[in-house]
Amino acid sequence: MPFSTLKFCPQILQALSEEGFLAPTPIQKKVIPLVLEGSDILAQAQTGSGKSASFVLPLLELWAHNKGEGKAKINVLVLTPTRELTLQVAEAFRAFGALLDSKPKVVSIIGGERIGEQLYDIQQGCDIVVATSGRLLDIVAKKQINLLHVKHFVLDEADKMLDLGFAEELELVLKELPKQRQNLLFSATYPLKMQTIASHITQNAVEVSIEEETPTVAKIAQHAIEVNRENRGPLLRHLLHTNAWDLVLVFMANKRASDNIAEKFRKHGFSAESFHGALNQDDRTWTLDAFKARKIRILFATDIAARGLDINDVQCVVNFDLPRSPEDYIHRIGRTGRAGKDGVAISFIDHVDKAHFALIEKRSSIHLPFEQIAGFELVGEAPIKEKGSAPVKGKRKSKKDKLREKAQKENG
Repeated sequence: MPFSTLKFCPQILQALSEEGFLAPTPIQKKVIPLVLEGSDILAQAQTGSGKSASFVLPLLELWAHNKGEGKAKINVLVLTPTRELTLQVAEAFRAFGALLDSKPKVVSIIGGERIGEQLYDIQQGCDIVVATSGRLLDIVAKKQINLLHVKHFVLDEADKMLDLGFAEELELVLKELPKQRQNLLFSATYPLKMQTIASHITQNAVEVSIEEETPTVAKIAQHAIEVNRENRGPLLRHLLHTNAWDLVLVFMANKRASDNIAEKFRKHGFSAESFHGALNQDDRTWTLDAFKARKIRILFATDIAARGLDINDVQCVVNFDLPRSPEDYIHRIGRTGRAGKDGVAISFIDHVDKAHFALIEKRSSIHLPFEQIAGFELVGEAPIKEKGSAPVKGKRKSKKDKLREKAQKENG
């Protein structure tokens, strides 16, 4: 089924061809016609499924047929959980709309960049705004943006936004929007909290799921390698020397660990950088662009890189530190094996990780045999958890005793 079977104008079809998009993915086949019909949508789509284009393309088509005269007014508002995904979605609108007779004015609103420049872009008139919620609310508070003409409201990676405490911010954004609008919600999972929030936004959404399709992770070779924590760095260097991986994404527990190990690997001659939320926006953009351009071979990152980033040809993902949740495990390994290509995902497991990894396996419906690499075998025994001694009844001072002592000090 080529894109030409969908109801797109010739300019969008030509842009798709020039960008190398030949046929819609399963989520695009289902969602695009519904968006064009004006339906509200609650779509469940895993990372790497092509969901961004499933709303970008039809919204461009609708805008092209209904754009007003005079100064541009905000027609589309897209909210995303990260700066990188915001910039990525904004660029998709520009790329797919580049050949339209009248190009849409697209503005991305993110923290970490000068708010004055973003305010200027908004005041000049824009058609499509892609934003992170925090910076958008800063501009709303300054009364410098008018969202009353929004016809299409998109929440991308909605479940991740809720994890980041977005529920309260969402209520503030919704107050600025007209009640009559099209709502498009995309989420990798449907937790109860997600369903509750969705019911506040729309009462008649068409639910779309592609769970019956072959999941993205099916083309990823997953490995669980046992190794002592102090040997994870040497083992990773060994794997990099013995495998012809051009791009490797390594997930770390925190920003300090990412910075430290990137520095160590550079000293060992590897082209490596760290990537996390504490970097300023210029550094974040430069690092991602350099990784995509293969100027950096290894990227040590926190979970900020686990969601929504479209980096082609990452051949291997390494969980140097295990993720906190099974959902994050799926999102992390989904950075490889994209667009039908094969990928490798490796998790380092030591004695204390085994119970947590068993939970990840159970929730993700996978079972991986533990492997060991010669020279880096897991040694020693799992530490025995010691329970703290039970409190001795009667030894702790009561509130009455504490108040009595306080009174005596004050009177003495």
